[in-house]
Amino acid sequence: MTATTENLRDAALFGNRFATEEVPSREFPAAGMTATDAMRLVAEDIALEGDPARNLATFVTTWMEPEAQRIIAGNLHRNFIDHAEYPRTAEIERRCIRMLADLFHAPGETTGARTQGSSEAIMLGALSLKWNWRKRRQAAGESTANPNLVFGGDVHVVWEKFCRYFDVEPRIVPLQPGKYTIGPDDVSPHVDENTIGVAAVLGTTFTGHKDDVVGINNLLLRIKSERGIDVPLHVDGASGGFVWPFLYPHSEWDFRLEQVHSINVSGHKFGLVYPGIGWLIFRDRSDLASDLVFEENYLGKTDATFTLNFSTGSSMVLAQYYNFVRYGRAGYSYIMKNMQENARMLAEKLQDTGRFTLIGADEEQLPLVAFQLTDRSNFNEFDVSWQLSAERGWMVPAYTLPPNAQDVTIMRALVKETMSREHVDTLARDIVDACTTLEKKGGAHESERRKMVTGSGH
Repeated sequence: MTATTENLRDAALFGNRFATEEVPSREFPAAGMTATDAMRLVAEDIALEGDPARNLATFVTTWMEPEAQRIIAGNLHRNFIDHAEYPRTAEIERRCIRMLADLFHAPGETTGARTQGSSEAIMLGALSLKWNWRKRRQAAGESTANPNLVFGGDVHVVWEKFCRYFDVEPRIVPLQPGKYTIGPDDVSPHVDENTIGVAAVLGTTFTGHKDDVVGINNLLLRIKSERGIDVPLHVDGASGGFVWPFLYPHSEWDFRLEQVHSINVSGHKFGLVYPGIGWLIFRDRSDLASDLVFEENYLGKTDATFTLNFSTGSSMVLAQYYNFVRYGRAGYSYIMKNMQENARMLAEKLQDTGRFTLIGADEEQLPLVAFQLTDRSNFNEFDVSWQLSAERGWMVPAYTLPPNAQDVTIMRALVKETMSREHVDTLARDIVDACTTLEKKGGAHESERRKMVTGSGH
């Protein structure tokens, strides 16, 4: 139905013109609309999506305090890169970098950068590994061809992206059934004089555990001592960098370990800030390859930039600083321990049903529950995930693990800051009810199961 003058007049008087009119979706609109109509159009589209509070798949923050939201809303128009015009915003970034360096036990003066999430931080950190390796090789008169990077199959896909985009050989350590992280014995066969670095994960997205960072560090120290090859270690703390310092403060994984030269962390995950903000922290200023730093002055002042992106909003940097001063160590510890306690309660409730097996619940882990069915004769994890979403609106993902554990299917429920004990109890009951329903009907409908397996479902 096309809009007529009468339709537009009645819509303005009584409600929404898009109740019967097709929304713009293919061609650039020839004419505009009122602000109210535009607001309603967008809001009603988004209303069809899932509730972020029930999205237990994402690690990304879905709630912030009203005061933090005011800081964000009041600075959406402030371009972060304009350091000459907004020097206090630049100073707040430096404060955050110094605070994170302190949190991660940097031994001296260091440097770093805010990034657009951990993906950019990883790209920049890995680029610095490559440039520093090349500099060392050139100084020794050795070939700089064929660089490689060693990491496990438990990493985020951005590590493989880096290798493809920047011409580095990925040496990926495969996982195994029952072993979903990597350690020194896995890494050792892959390290040679062309290795620009090793990446270890602190809090995998698959099961929430960490690689054996201490063991890998000790291996690299032995290689340096016995073979004269100095291979730095980068810790991908995208999820765990804001968890381990508060839940496991005595667990060594950061700059307390000699070969750890850089760390990335996502402020928009357990840093408790909305998307997208990440951080890259170096052990020492020399770990940032100088060739990657550019100076420019067209904004009115000579400034050094070390990012893949340029223009970006200031809001999330300011929101991160808000959280640091708002919560401090005591507040972050309180929040993380609450999430951990609720994760443990959910794990106990699921285990008590007799239907599920927990994965690594007795190990250091992110505040989540990784679990799998003990009996798949009538339905599988993909069926449970779909049934939970269809019946109760919970988004609890089911997925297969990377090679060589691709035959292993698990589910993962992330316990968020806003998830109360009552929510935990309700989720546990809903999971049991979903299983009961599936048992009665013999699994999900085949079409829905196919959607889950191919990733075309919710």
